[in-house]
Amino acid sequence: MKFSDRINSMQSSPIRKLIPYADEAKGKGKKVYHLNIGQPDILTPPAFLKSIKDFAQEVIAYSTSHGSLELIDSIRKYYADYNINYERENVLITNGGSEALLFSFMALCDPGDEILVPEPFYANYNAFASCVNVRIIPITTKAEEGFHLPPKAEIEKLITPKTKAILVSNPGNPTGVIYTTDEMEMLADLALDHDMFIVADEVYREFVYDGLDYTSFGNIKKIEDRVIIIDSVSKRFSACGARIGCITSKNMDLMAQVMKLAQGRLCVPTLEQVGATALYTTPVSYLEDVNKEYQSRRDILYAALKDMPGVVCDEPKGAFYVVAKLPVDDAEKFVVWMLRDFDVEGETVMMAPAEGFYATPGLGKNEARLAYVLKKEDLSRAMDILKAGLEAYPGRVQAATTSI
Repeated sequence: MKFSDRINSMQSSPIRKLIPYADEAKGKGKKVYHLNIGQPDILTPPAFLKSIKDFAQEVIAYSTSHGSLELIDSIRKYYADYNINYERENVLITNGGSEALLFSFMALCDPGDEILVPEPFYANYNAFASCVNVRIIPITTKAEEGFHLPPKAEIEKLITPKTKAILVSNPGNPTGVIYTTDEMEMLADLALDHDMFIVADEVYREFVYDGLDYTSFGNIKKIEDRVIIIDSVSKRFSACGARIGCITSKNMDLMAQVMKLAQGRLCVPTLEQVGATALYTTPVSYLEDVNKEYQSRRDILYAALKDMPGVVCDEPKGAFYVVAKLPVDDAEKFVVWMLRDFDVEGETVMMAPAEGFYATPGLGKNEARLAYVLKKEDLSRAMDILKAGLEAYPGRVQAATTSI
């Protein structure tokens, strides 16, 4: 049997494809510290489940294709606190941020069209693009430069008549980078100069550290008609399994096109929308406390990595990830070795090899993404195990390669 070129071209998730090795390790009695996936251990606000338990309708009926008005209004109120004022028509509820991204690609691009994305990037961008025959064109960034953007002229060289949008994750997954105001203005100017959209994946908006100010692409007035914001309750409220996201834009022609896709998939689950509506009543103090917790976790992880000989990384300023260059021959081989062949008193660590977060062949081979989503004592223990693993790994090299 022959499968489509589309599906054959898609890569397996670098975040999930090594799970069988972790399961094998656990089957042998090892404890695995999971730093490979952005699954927070922070408690979901209780309002989510309470609202669902209190749901009194006798029929679980279809929701509208654009989403419940109660949830849409809750999201509008949330954005108003960021000085982004939306009408109901500017917000469409999706099955997680993933569907919002896929809808954006489908609305903006024909097969063969291109989207510029700073790499390394969230690996599923590749999957979403591949399944609709869209090409990801990477804007390469470097660990030694904190994964900040190259000059405008370098990015402009990548733009072709087929370039439809620039997609950015801000704060960045997997790098933890926060783009400066100058960088955002540069991207805004490129969008204006070349008649492109900016697709802004801002699901980590609350996770900004060290007192840095956060600016949304939705706050840049001159491009408000060409900004698409991707959002989700997954990370903000530690509700990854709820699968509630949204796509927002002030470009009403775009939203009308996206509505066709929303109608085709009927609706987002009714009960999860009920729960998500309640999440947006969560006190601001919850998000403030979560931010402080993640910053303290960041500090533990970064200090430990900087103390490991041969490791290269820059301090992440947002989200809850860091990409580190490791003194190993191959990060994927190292991760597998840690799971199959190494432990410290029956415990080991799992990370996500970073090669799958790049579109440029050969980049990221000795890099890994680490998610600091574990409680502090577990994170400290995981760092001790990682250091021991790097010292014992047969494929260790003297130091991580510092040039790309």
